[in-house]
Amino acid sequence: MNKLRAAFWVAVVLMGAPAAFADAAIKNVLFIVSDDLKASVLGCYGDKVCKTPNIDRLAREGVVFERAYCQGTVCAPSRRSFMYSRYVDTRGVNLGEHLKANGWYSARVGKIYHMRVPGDIIAGTHGADVASSWTERFNSQGQEAHTPGDYACLNLNIFTTELEGRESTGMRHRMFVSVSYQGDGSDQPDHKTASKTIELIRKHKNKPFFLAAGFIRPHYPMVQPEQYFAPYRWQDIKMPATVPDDLADIPKLGRAGTMNSNNPIGKYPDNQKRMWAAYYASVTFMDEQVGRIINELERLGLRESTAIVFLSDHGYHLGEHTFWQKANLHEEVTRVPLIISVPGFVAGKTDAIVELVDIYPTLCELAGLSVPEAVQGTSLVPILRDRNASVKAGALSFNRGASLREKDWAYMRYTDGTEELYDMKEDPRQFVNQAKNPEYSAILLQLRERLDISLKAAEIPAKKEKGRKR
Repeated sequence: MNKLRAAFWVAVVLMGAPAAFADAAIKNVLFIVSDDLKASVLGCYGDKVCKTPNIDRLAREGVVFERAYCQGTVCAPSRRSFMYSRYVDTRGVNLGEHLKANGWYSARVGKIYHMRVPGDIIAGTHGADVASSWTERFNSQGQEAHTPGDYACLNLNIFTTELEGRESTGMRHRMFVSVSYQGDGSDQPDHKTASKTIELIRKHKNKPFFLAAGFIRPHYPMVQPEQYFAPYRWQDIKMPATVPDDLADIPKLGRAGTMNSNNPIGKYPDNQKRMWAAYYASVTFMDEQVGRIINELERLGLRESTAIVFLSDHGYHLGEHTFWQKANLHEEVTRVPLIISVPGFVAGKTDAIVELVDIYPTLCELAGLSVPEAVQGTSLVPILRDRNASVKAGALSFNRGASLREKDWAYMRYTDGTEELYDMKEDPRQFVNQAKNPEYSAILLQLRERLDISLKAAEIPAKKEKGRKR
């Protein structure tokens, strides 16, 4: 963007010009989705170790949402929710369908709706993709754990170069697998996704396009060339802080399915650090692919007409609370990275609470399109204009119950009636569940009521569970 044009758009925003001025610049959308990426691991979200120069550059050029939350805490429900802008169902038309109906070219490369990783990646199959979303769709195949190289199954303390006996599709220990190998990465699914996306940008640059690039890293198995592992010596990794008896006040349904206490990973402290190192390596490899796509947009002069959205489907546990993976309602899982870079809007950061269901109506407004009636999210354009603005008081997430995340509070209520309550100002790492603390009884009652109201607004019946006094 040249200096004169940049100055014009800054003036437009500062003067509070109507949306039509900014909307006129948005002709394309680049929609980038990472898989199992926790917000806290990115440089632009405060991590001092992980090298993510391309995502960090996008963050400097866009708006970073510090408090963005997913609705589903595993891949399939989360991805459906942001593609349909529905909390728990798929009513109405999805985002790709809506843009197609309005004359946009819509394409998927890689994983946007749910795919089994590694199963569908090895097979090159569509998984649970919704074909109606796309004008064209392309899969990015790879060998995954079967890539020749240094294989590790860290919870079993196995290190080998043999190809036989590796944990793979549907196998019990596949989530602790990494592979380091000699190569340039061009054989990897995420590299192929970036290359195909670049090809489509070049081909369709002269008409409105919605290109959805779905990267699978850092989802297990964490496979990338050895040079991406090199910056992250496992010996230098500092594991997340824990406290004695941390699980004592976490209800059964609030605990992760995989923990140090029920998985062999708990026996190998050094391999827990190796998990972090492999995860960091995967994030850095994925970051490089993001940079390749954005560089091509810039080379073609399309940044001035393209909105870029970067997000993850959900976060991930890497030893926090002795938890591993996802599928629970704690902050490391529900909080996700969300960066939106739009020409005509000033870059910055916001603490506003937002949800992934909000992306669909945001893109509609930026593109000057109507918002379908079934959409449940709220446009984030007011926040893009003013980082101090707010569009909602709380965010909902779902897994074996529901959570309500507000500015100062995180409240979870499970299907068996058990609860968690965290004072996020005093206890941001969620070490002390205050649900049974009499000093918090008033706010607990308020949050129960506000969750019921939020569930009703989301068209989800609120249940009066057994064992909980109302």
